[in-house]
Amino acid sequence: MAKRVLRGRCFAYTAKVVINKQIPQVNSLFHRPIKRHSTQHRHVKKLRPVCGAWRGGASSAGPAQRLKGRAGPRSPHELAVRTRGKMSPKKPPVVSGTSQVDAKASPGSHRYNVNYPSLGQCIIINNKNFERHTGMGERNGTDLDAESAMKTFTALGYKVRPPRNDLTVQKIRELFKSVSKEDHSQSASFVCVLLSHGEEGVIYGTDGVVELKELTRYFRGDQCRSLVGKPKLFFIQACRGTGLDCGTETESCIETDSVSDHSSTERIPVEADFLYAYSTAPGYYSWRNVATGSWFVQSLCSLLLAHSGHLEIMQILTRVNHKVALEFQSNSNLPGFNRMKQMPCIVSMLTKEFYFS
Repeated sequence: MAKRVLRGRCFAYTAKVVINKQIPQVNSLFHRPIKRHSTQHRHVKKLRPVCGAWRGGASSAGPAQRLKGRAGPRSPHELAVRTRGKMSPKKPPVVSGTSQVDAKASPGSHRYNVNYPSLGQCIIINNKNFERHTGMGERNGTDLDAESAMKTFTALGYKVRPPRNDLTVQKIRELFKSVSKEDHSQSASFVCVLLSHGEEGVIYGTDGVVELKELTRYFRGDQCRSLVGKPKLFFIQACRGTGLDCGTETESCIETDSVSDHSSTERIPVEADFLYAYSTAPGYYSWRNVATGSWFVQSLCSLLLAHSGHLEIMQILTRVNHKVALEFQSNSNLPGFNRMKQMPCIVSMLTKEFYFS
């Protein structure tokens, strides 16, 4: 190769010589005694500016700047092929077994698509009165929560059905099953608001308890195909235990969504795109004001209306957590129920960010 370069078209073969790593053969030309003004000397003078950029000789800036205007040595893949006075970059060869991937995702890949005719359906279950054998008391103030939820999600763009009041366990099951069988292909999401007594992992119908897992399974990807890949949001105002958090005294009339003392294991579905916003942390009471509604639902509704246009759902719920934790506290005449606080809890299996608009 080197011999052929010296006899003829040195410029056309220069890059081949370098990329094939035959530089020692070329370099040797620069160190051999060559008679001045000979034919061999003239060819070497033509080769020296091009190969000098790779050799990085005594003056690395000069030859390199003549190639591309850059100083310093170049790699073989950066070496330019000089033909007819023009410089064109030589593309590096593809190495087998390796690939380059652009790590930057498209802007919309981390957001749920809300470009549907409807934002979705919203159902509200509002249980206030319970059968005597359950041992559950009347949930005064819950109608205010149901009304606030209906107004809020209607304002957000949901198709809100009138609240379903005082449903038995069987009626709750039938409602969930019926809604899951409907066509949600024109909807961006689904919302359910549950207002009732509860315990860890269960919610009360007027005649007994039902596991939340049993209800939400109707909306799993293998049960409700038209909601696959879409956010399914559940807002649950109910107690999850009998624990109490100490707080600061305040003047208010307070009740709790309490139930009889029995143990239960919480079981949460692991399927994607579910979000559960609980009014309280596992094992604790959930407080409700009989005159103004529950701390959680009223805070949720006010912050959804204030920030749904520019904040993501998790950001809004974090602000709900902050508001409930710092702005509310109980004052009760019952021993041990005075000066109590509440901490909402977010359980998310969402796979993308969800904006209401």
